Amino acid sequence: MRLNDMKPADGAKSVAKRVGRGIGSGLGKTCGRGHKGQKSRAGGYHKVGFEGGQMPLQRRLPKRGFRSRTAGNTAEVRLGDLQRIETDVIDMAVLRERRLVRGAATRAKVIVSGEINRAVTLNGIAASKGAREAIEKAGGKVEVDGQG
Repeated sequence: MRLNDMKPADGAKSVAKRVGRGIGSGLGKTCGRGHKGQKSRAGGYHKVGFEGGQMPLQRRLPKRGFRSRTAGNTAEVRLGDLQRIETDVIDMAVLRERRLVRGAATRAKVIVSGEINRAVTLNGIAASKGAREAIEKAGGKVEVDGQG
C-alpha cells in the first residue's frame, strides 16, 4: 500500500447535498425547507425549547431534585464489616484489599450498622457521629487525614 492509494472507508464520507439545482435533484425550488415560515428563511432559527413566546415547558414546570456529582465517590462501610477485618489500623488500601470499597470510590465513610467490640484505628476514613462513638467506646479511634 502506498500513500497515494489510501482512501477513506466506505460510508465514511458522504457527498454534500446540492440544493436548488432543479426538480430532478429532489431538492429543487424550496430546497427541502418547505414553504414560508422562520425555518425557511436564511438566518432564521429559534432557541431550543422556544415556543413562539409562550412560556416554555421547562419554565412552566417546578424545579425539583438534585443529583450530586460526588455521591459516587464515597463508599459506605458498616461497623460489622470493620469487626471482621483482622488488622488494627484500617485505611483505604485495607478496605480495597478486602473488597469493601470498589469502583470509582475515592473516599469511605463508616456508618452505624452492626456492632464493633474491638479497638480499631481508622486512618483517613470518615465516620458518622454514631459510628465514631461506637468505635471510641470499643477503645479505638478515628484519625481523619492523619490527625487524631
